Amino acid sequence: MIPTILAGRDVMTCCQTGLGKTAAFLLPAMSGILNSGLASSELSGIQTPQGLCISPTRELASQIFNEARKFSLGTMLKAVCIYGGVSVSHHLRQVQRGCNFLVATPGRLKHFVEGGQVSLEKVQYLILDEADRMLDMGFEADIRKIVETLGMPEKTERQTLMFSATFPEEIQRLAGDFLNDYLFLTVGRVGGTTSDIQQTILDVPENQKREKLTELLSCSGTDRTLVFVESKRGADFLASLLSQEGFPTTSIHGDRLQQEREEALRDFRLGRCPVLIATNVAARGLDIDDVRHVVNYDLPNEIEEFVHRIGRTGRIGHEGKATTFFQKGKDDKIARALVKILSDASQEVPEWLEEIAESAVGTSYGPAGGRFASRDTRKQFGNSDGWGGEWNSEEANTQTSQINGTAAWSSAGGTEEEEW
Repeated sequence: MIPTILAGRDVMTCCQTGLGKTAAFLLPAMSGILNSGLASSELSGIQTPQGLCISPTRELASQIFNEARKFSLGTMLKAVCIYGGVSVSHHLRQVQRGCNFLVATPGRLKHFVEGGQVSLEKVQYLILDEADRMLDMGFEADIRKIVETLGMPEKTERQTLMFSATFPEEIQRLAGDFLNDYLFLTVGRVGGTTSDIQQTILDVPENQKREKLTELLSCSGTDRTLVFVESKRGADFLASLLSQEGFPTTSIHGDRLQQEREEALRDFRLGRCPVLIATNVAARGLDIDDVRHVVNYDLPNEIEEFVHRIGRTGRIGHEGKATTFFQKGKDDKIARALVKILSDASQEVPEWLEEIAESAVGTSYGPAGGRFASRDTRKQFGNSDGWGGEWNSEEANTQTSQINGTAAWSSAGGTEEEEW
């Protein structure tokens, strides 16, 4: 992946969770910026970052920024992070001290660009992390405005990098509008989960979930456990209930103040509260050391979110455990996709789940499983040279040297949301 970016190609990368994609896009982008010379400093009236990374959530933006700060240590490159929930004046002071690489959520980014504090005219690297969420329903308009109407260089004049663990076909088509002659790279088990995560699916009725969760936590000791629920109210209620029962617990969701969200993550990371109750706001991208157990107290509506959720454990070769409470009648629509995920990861599939999945055939609950689209959809659009532009990690190691100047690499054409 890194050699491809260094070679100047646009990429759409479908990468298994926990493999270190943040470093894979930060290192070549920051290296390219330093090699081309820094365009702005604290003496500049308007800051003109050469690298721009857009993230769907505040927590993920902050995490990417912390990594960028590590990689830029000892250099003249200055990384800055801006997102909602923090005073504009605080972020403005940071930007005015110099901004060469900007990490941002869309809302705060638009505010600074439209206000004239930041210009996108010199962006060399545009990075969309968790790109499928960034281009999903309701978000496409914000990204399109930033890319197409706020002064950013045309796609032929910049390098665009998109990353996610899941890339549904319709999102690939949208993403193609922002990419130029790009490569589609797949790394790891795309659209699925790693075999390093021991997955267990339990048949648990609604009225028995709290008792079952308490039982699991009693066996976990001080291990960090991340519990996903459906609603914001449910997250606070469950956190309060568990705290009363002697389990140090905190919660994170979109209605909490940014300071409260940061405090919750800090308590979880430091082990002061080894149990974190979360909505989907914590499902993507967050890299918290030593999360031993992920519990799906409530199943998500889409299998993509399930993949991202359990990807918070078993990261970078470590072993993890994921337990899912399946509620018959309510979660049947995701049964077939669950069976496929378990089978692909060599996990045991309960007989009762297979029966539910089979009974879904011929109904509105009967897709083969998920909309990951780990294949390059451009093959379906027709390709003038008959090659779809898809790479995998093994091919990347042996074929990188052929990227420049060879026709072989040409390609044709191309329940909670974060408050930005």
